[in-house]
Amino acid sequence: MMTARSEETGAKAPLLERWALVAGGGALPEEIARRWALQGRRGVIYVLGGRAEVLRPWGEATVELDRADLRGTVEDMLRRGVRKVVLAGTVPKNTMYRPSQMDGTLQELLRRLPDSNDHALLGAVVAALEGAGMTVMRYGDVLGDLMAEEGILGGREPSPEEWGDVAYGVEVASRLVPLSFGQTVVVRRRAVVAVESMEGTDGTLERAGRLASGGVVVKLMRGDQDDRYDLPVVGPRTVRLMGRWGLGCLAVEKGRTIILDREKVMALAEAEGIAVVGVAPRRIPEA
Repeated sequence: MMTARSEETGAKAPLLERWALVAGGGALPEEIARRWALQGRRGVIYVLGGRAEVLRPWGEATVELDRADLRGTVEDMLRRGVRKVVLAGTVPKNTMYRPSQMDGTLQELLRRLPDSNDHALLGAVVAALEGAGMTVMRYGDVLGDLMAEEGILGGREPSPEEWGDVAYGVEVASRLVPLSFGQTVVVRRRAVVAVESMEGTDGTLERAGRLASGGVVVKLMRGDQDDRYDLPVVGPRTVRLMGRWGLGCLAVEKGRTIILDREKVMALAEAEGIAVVGVAPRRIPEA
């Protein structure tokens, strides 16, 4: 049985429109819940990463999970008549090494996977949800207008040296992300300064800034990444951390990166003198 605290907060949505949001940490779950609520589509929010008080106003009900409980959550969704699910927000990648943070169903699922990485695990969770009769929504269907475009998105234009580092970073990341790590790569003068692993983007930026200021940050999505989960996300926090650690350019993938609170991102980029660009990996300007 799911160990959780549930709070009903409003009128229930019609059965056929009932949706659920499984919310990890970060700002993305709140953006999704807010948008759907403003469309009159309040749903059930399962909160795994804390911040229930922030999400509660936007949901028909909130369920606070004290661990990743796959079986209990699926059973609760079916009981409530949920038909559509969105997975959003960060979950510490080292959770998979903490059995106490997972229910027995999820532990068994992880044991059966050939690869113990978050891409494989999330794919299996999606398969379990859809096997129970639910549809897992694609980010593009929910947040299509927040996807990065190609070109200069904010701040200043990159220098020729930075464009060269962007091209090199894309080349490096393109080789790494199929292995389920390296979604964020930091490059300085065509040398790799830092590569994202289990510490996440924030930890990668801090590590890079301590090693070499002025670096270029490149974020890519693996070619076969399922856009129902784990799409790269940048927002004001990303730019603030880059400014704090002296990183001068952010390159994100066109059509495959979510930019949260874009006006604030661009204002911060302007204030910090940071270049923000959207790139198509095959069409990056030559240095």
